[in-house]
Amino acid sequence: MARTKKVEETPVVKEPKDVKATAKTIRISARKVRLVLDLIRGKDVAEAMGILKLLPNHAAENCLKVLKSAVANATHNNQMDETKLYVKECYANEGITLKRYMPRAKGSASSIMKRTSHITIVVRER
Repeated sequence: MARTKKVEETPVVKEPKDVKATAKTIRISARKVRLVLDLIRGKDVAEAMGILKLLPNHAAENCLKVLKSAVANATHNNQMDETKLYVKECYANEGITLKRYMPRAKGSASSIMKRTSHITIVVRER
């Protein structure tokens, strides 16, 4: 008669998952967006949304949209609790730069750089 070995079951530890949302080619420079993102990094989602709603910056509107999208991804796709979410990381990378020219004095022209950015916000459950 063969002896069967007893296998110990290890408890499955569910690791917190990162959920992100990205908005690409937003018509605002990455430098201006980074100033706004520095204010919400590491904060709870409810607090971050409150900060973004009250900021007068144009970049705050775009960041709020991306944050809402990240929260929706976490709650609908990964069944996370919205009250436990916080902003793990957020960053703005440079997108494409549209190059335009403006006529100047004596037949010359100067270049105008219309910069764009890619905004990424990562949320995680505490």
